[in-house]
Amino acid sequence: MNNRFMINYTPGTTAFHRLNGTTKVWLFLVMTVYVIMTFDVRVLFPVFLLCAALIFSMKPAWKPILFILAFMTLMAGIIGSLLIILVRPESGESRVGAATYILRWGERFFITRELLWYAGAMFFKRLCSLATALVLVLSITPSELASGLNALGLPYKGCIIISLAFRTIPDVARDFIDIKNSLCLRGVELDSKRASLVSRLKHVTLVLVPLIMTSFGRVETIANAMDLRSFGKKPRRTWYSHNPPGAADHGVRIFTLLLGAFCGYYILRHRILFPPPFDYWCPWIAAG
Repeated sequence: MNNRFMINYTPGTTAFHRLNGTTKVWLFLVMTVYVIMTFDVRVLFPVFLLCAALIFSMKPAWKPILFILAFMTLMAGIIGSLLIILVRPESGESRVGAATYILRWGERFFITRELLWYAGAMFFKRLCSLATALVLVLSITPSELASGLNALGLPYKGCIIISLAFRTIPDVARDFIDIKNSLCLRGVELDSKRASLVSRLKHVTLVLVPLIMTSFGRVETIANAMDLRSFGKKPRRTWYSHNPPGAADHGVRIFTLLLGAFCGYYILRHRILFPPPFDYWCPWIAAG
């Protein structure tokens, strides 16, 4: 299977890999709250460094990660920033709190230092969200994810559905490539170097129809197998991939609790009791 664009679990023996699913899910949820709660680059930078260190320590396949990063940079960094500059150039002043003009074309089109900082801070926040998601995706199996969610109180039927969804994504991608290759052998051009974009879009329907039918067949097979094993008859179930927490799990859970406490304090202090006049901190603007 061609895995150029697929980000998969990377097996490893690092301390983070050996954590059980519950610890990883807890850490992911708290880091997600951490990223969502603030727009301040100073607050986001430590969690970005932590995620980057964890990703590098897992030694993943870099090609799909670099592809996703390049795509995100193009869409959110370049195109998104251009749209902000063209549609809402005043957002730099309204979100940062000042306007230092660099270029100006009349009253409606202009560029300020604060606008560029605002666009860069938005992109960095999205980059932190991507890094947080990669930490979970690269380090956890679908079974570990299901057991971790079940330990948080989610019904095990819903956890199984989530696990099956993650397991099915690589199968659907493999079926797509197999169907595409079989159509190419029959003379249907799907190569970007040989066929136009309009022609390829028309031919994609030839791939989607058998892909959908194959997916429905797989769903029926899985449903029948689960029924034969009396799935859902008991109120609880055990998990094959669930491991008892070790010393590393306890240490990470303590760190997660401290990080969660900081998130609660930050939200209470900076979002409820004493919210700042502007969401985005800027290094050359004194705090009001």
